[in-house]
Parts: sequence; structure tokens; C-alpha cells
Amino acid sequence: MSIHVALNHVTDYRYDRRINLGAQIVRLRPAPHCRTRILSYSLRVTPQQHFINWQQDAQSNYLARLIFPEKTDHFRIEVDLVAEMSVLNPFDFFLAPHAEKFPFTYDAAERRELVSYLVKAPLTPLVSEYLKEIPREPKRTIDALVEINRKLSQHIRYLIRLEPGVQTPEETLQKRPVRAAIQLRCWCIWRVISAWRRALSPAI
Repeated sequence: MSIHVALNHVTDYRYDRRINLGAQIVRLRPAPHCRTRILSYSLRVTPQQHFINWQQDAQSNYLARLIFPEKTDHFRIEVDLVAEMSVLNPFDFFLAPHAEKFPFTYDAAERRELVSYLVKAPLTPLVSEYLKEIPREPKRTIDALVEINRKLSQHIRYLIRLEPGVQTPEETLQKRPVRAAIQLRCWCIWRVISAWRRALSPAI
């Protein structure tokens, strides 16, 4: 028998005067392709005088676009949902033959479909050092994914943020648990010292 979990999320803003709220985009609804079964979902918005339009972005995520015709000193969003926590096999999928071994190369058709995911951001110092630690020898793709996820779980933690927008990879690595950060910085220092020693040592 599966477990049902009830979730409640509240975002509440109060202002010291009545203001005009601009259009608000709310991303607080599970995507239709979510593997977890959603048994019930409700979204309540204050002030009650508003217009709501449900949209979907390029990745099929739901967006609620809210328009408020009148001034208000209170903006509140409350979401309630019930999810069915069934046991799912995360490896219940098939790989194309050319992708069974890592590293692999996408064919031309796949590259056109995945072009937005293949754009690389400029390398920053911590990200560059972190990527050097990831083994690149050929292996089963599933094994490579497991190893990378295990590594990330050790070096990345969830933090409560008040800043808007998406946090950069460099910021994520800067805010990692202290022990992991110390280990990486010691490793970087060791590499610099080793490079200096090689540069200063007389040629044989």
C-alpha cells in the first residue's frame, strides 16, 4: 500500500501601503510529466480580485500568470496537494545503443533537439577544478551517472535563499559544506605548489 503525503506551501507578502501589483508568474504546480502521482491540488490567491491564466513553458512546466486589477496591501499564495509516494525504479528506462557507454556523442538529430541543454557557460575557477575531478575513462553510462550523483550529494547542500533567480554553479560550490570546501581548496593549493616546484626544479 502506497503512502499519501500532504504538502502545504504558503508565500505571504504584506506591504505598509496599498500598491499596484504587476503580473505575477507562479511556478507552484507539479509538471504533467511528474512521475509522482498527484491525487489533489489547489491554489488559493489573495487578494481574491484577480485573474489567473494557466500556461506551460518550453519544458511543459505549469505557470500561473496572475493579474491584479486593484491595489492591495497583501499578497498571499497557498498551495495544498496530496502526493502518492509509490516506490519507483529510477533506472526503469532504455538507452540508445550508442549511449550505453560513457562518454558518448549525440547524433545530429539529437543535437538539434537538445541544443538548449548543450550550451556551455564560461568556466569559472571552482567549476573548472571540480570538473577535473570527474573520471572520464570509458564505463557504463548508468555507472557514470551514479558516480556523479554520489559526488554531488557529498558536495552540495540545499540552502534557504532570499535572492531571486537561479544560483550559478560557482556560487553553489562556494556555499558547499565547509569540510568539502576545505578539501577542495587544499587540493587546489597542493596543485599550485606542485606546479611551482616543477617550474623551479632544475631540468634533468
